[in-house]
Amino acid sequence: MSELPLLACVLLSWIITCHSGPWRPCTDLLPLDLLSRVIPMASRVQDGIRMVQSRGARGFQFSGSPQLFSFPSSQLFINCHIFPTEFSIIVTFKIPQVAPEKSEYIFTVLEADSDELLLGLRLSHDKLHFLHKGHGSRKRITFKAVGLDDDRWHTLVLAVTGCYTILTVDCGTPLELLLERPFPEDLDTAGSTFFIASRRRWNGLFSGLMRQLVLLPGSDATSQICPSSEPRLSALSIPQTLLHLPIKPSSTDLPLHPYEAEVRVTAGVSPPCGHSEEGQLWFNTLKKGLFLCDGMMWLTMLQEKEKLDYVEDHQDLYTYSETFDIEVFHIPSVGLFIATANRDSNLGSGIYKWMDGRFERYQNISTYDAQAWQYFTVGKKKFLVVANCKSKEAGEPEQSVIYKWSSKKLKFIRYQTLITHSARDWEAFNIQDETFLAVANHRQGERNHNIDSVIYKWNQVTQFFEVNQTIPTAGAYDWEFFAVGPYYFLVVANTFNGRSTVIDSTIYIWLGGMFQPYQSITTFGAIDWEMFQIENRVFLAVANSQMLTEEGKILYSINSTIYELSMTSQTFVRFQDIETNSALDWEYFTVGDDKFLVVANSYDGNSYSLNSVIYRWQGYEGFVPVNRLSTNGCRDWEFFNTTDGYYLIYSSARAALSKVLKLRTI
Repeated sequence: MSELPLLACVLLSWIITCHSGPWRPCTDLLPLDLLSRVIPMASRVQDGIRMVQSRGARGFQFSGSPQLFSFPSSQLFINCHIFPTEFSIIVTFKIPQVAPEKSEYIFTVLEADSDELLLGLRLSHDKLHFLHKGHGSRKRITFKAVGLDDDRWHTLVLAVTGCYTILTVDCGTPLELLLERPFPEDLDTAGSTFFIASRRRWNGLFSGLMRQLVLLPGSDATSQICPSSEPRLSALSIPQTLLHLPIKPSSTDLPLHPYEAEVRVTAGVSPPCGHSEEGQLWFNTLKKGLFLCDGMMWLTMLQEKEKLDYVEDHQDLYTYSETFDIEVFHIPSVGLFIATANRDSNLGSGIYKWMDGRFERYQNISTYDAQAWQYFTVGKKKFLVVANCKSKEAGEPEQSVIYKWSSKKLKFIRYQTLITHSARDWEAFNIQDETFLAVANHRQGERNHNIDSVIYKWNQVTQFFEVNQTIPTAGAYDWEFFAVGPYYFLVVANTFNGRSTVIDSTIYIWLGGMFQPYQSITTFGAIDWEMFQIENRVFLAVANSQMLTEEGKILYSINSTIYELSMTSQTFVRFQDIETNSALDWEYFTVGDDKFLVVANSYDGNSYSLNSVIYRWQGYEGFVPVNRLSTNGCRDWEFFNTTDGYYLIYSSARAALSKVLKLRTI
């Protein structure tokens, strides 16, 4: 009796072998390029799809009927209709921010002539959803806080195996989700259709660029594309039409370029130009120029040259009180703003918005003898920090405050307070993706000017700034951060040591995770440093306010000095002395090919009503005066531009009136 079951098994095996042949999977176990199946042939152009170059890579943008970008599943599942139980989906795309209430589809598989979804990949704000039909209902697996809608290229590998779904973004750390039940073994695709970039409907059409979409049955594709020198553009199978240009159609000898290079349009603000932007075009509406990024710098293609002709009054800006500093900044999709640091603690300081060619009051913020504002960003967060010189109440510690922009309230709200000592300036900067804030502490009490200034560092965990380093300073008034090649520098303007203003100001260099002294320069009541670069030459200009010697003699009409970085000695050496009258600020700006410096002359020992001067770069001659502007106790100059042209604004430390000047060009 025991031989009968064995014989039955042998016969069954023979029947299967003879009648069915060797086992074969439903589809090839090779990368299946889904994107190539819906794009036009090399010699054809299809409505609704175009090739776009962005950030150094090309992808397809879909804008036509979703029916155009579909194909039957039977093209892939050639041996049977069952979707593989283990597989990877590899997709490379770039998409701007998705509205919180919207979703867009990367691809879907729908049952024949119906809207019933068998499988799909959907993107929403900060989330990625993997959808599939299984065990009588539709399942949704969601990866949260993945941050893919940031208008940058990303390559994802979504691997499904057993009870696990694993997402790898840009060859980073895999995100693993454990499922209640494994992916179904009997997902039947008979009669179904693949839709690329949609779910058959216009609603949910993918709005970004897609460069790669591949199905790899049977294995996790991560090990095949990672590690990668360009993890955001890791490739397993890219359509050939994205790699070879130009294309010549057979009917003509003229080359056909079926792609568009992404064009940035700005009003003078230079977009980034690096490897990821190579090949990108930039149209500058202010300079009326077209530029091409070569991976390192913007190359001029076409440009209308402009020259400064004269300066004219544009607006009298009445502020809450005397203004010590003006900060110009732009909030994307909101507008151009300035923040004024005002003296009067009872009235506070103002934020103004550029509307219809003028600055209008927008928000008032309580400040206490405000000396300066600094606008900066940390990721997508936008901040303003004020340097308060006094405390709210006598006897209380002095506090400077960081304010955060609220996109809901459309105003700045208090975020963090920091103990400071007669703060005069804030400087925000980034080093290797870390954000820092440096405060210039001027004095503690009425007489102690020799105190520490502080450098704070943003803590990604606590989401606050924490002390990173303290630096001894003497009546510090200003910090200026700059980079030269791979090196980072921070220079302080030391004003007064308790006895004299003839003291050293120090340049620091970033070494070993902190700033170390690099060079000391003798200054005379230094109030401001301005770093600028002309071609490959690096300059530092100091605004010297007064010469107070230990004998008690005071001079206000003294030289301010421009220093140039010598590549031979690797130090800053004196380049040019310019006679100034208690100079409080330098501002560097360009108009067309011309480079300018404007100085804030504030006092000559007798009067505050003085001419501030615009100097133009003349090469071998250095900077020469070209415009003299009547000012009253001038404290700060700022340059900005709009679609209407170039502007200068100056603040007065003697009157509650700042002036906006327009630069007329020819």
